[in-house]
Amino acid sequence: MENLLGLLRIHVKRGVNLAIRDTSSSDPYIVFSSGKQKLKTRVIKHSINPEWNDELTLSVTDPNLTVKLTIYDKDLFSADDKMGEAQFSIAPYLEAIKLHHKLEGGLPHGTIIMKVQPTRQNCLSEESHILLNQGKLVQNIFLRLQHVECGEVELQLEWIDVTGSKGF
Repeated sequence: MENLLGLLRIHVKRGVNLAIRDTSSSDPYIVFSSGKQKLKTRVIKHSINPEWNDELTLSVTDPNLTVKLTIYDKDLFSADDKMGEAQFSIAPYLEAIKLHHKLEGGLPHGTIIMKVQPTRQNCLSEESHILLNQGKLVQNIFLRLQHVECGEVELQLEWIDVTGSKGF
């Protein structure tokens, strides 16, 4: 990938109050898509409050990247049911990384570099903090699912520089 800027690690933490699609629960998994890339979490059986703690990694070639996620209920004998979707832009996170590179050095653990507010243009359910965590810049995100009666997903983003990539 000659236009590679770096890698985006998505730590898929958990789902909260997801929709019930089976008799009394669901078997949720998430599909992340961005451009031509698709990644999938494992299925958590019988849970509307799943704890995935999965780590997925996307290659980033566009700083204006939008990542879409769709949650499904795994079914054995029929097509999987949709349980909602959301999307987020990584542009604010990349801006914070640029700012952090300019400020390099001396910032203590837990320093908030930037805050992203929920708006009608994003799926944030609460203010998202981009902060310094053990020397790495991470963004904690709570996304409200759309096109469904209820549900939120908690993620954490982490940037990975790749030797030989063009960076940004």
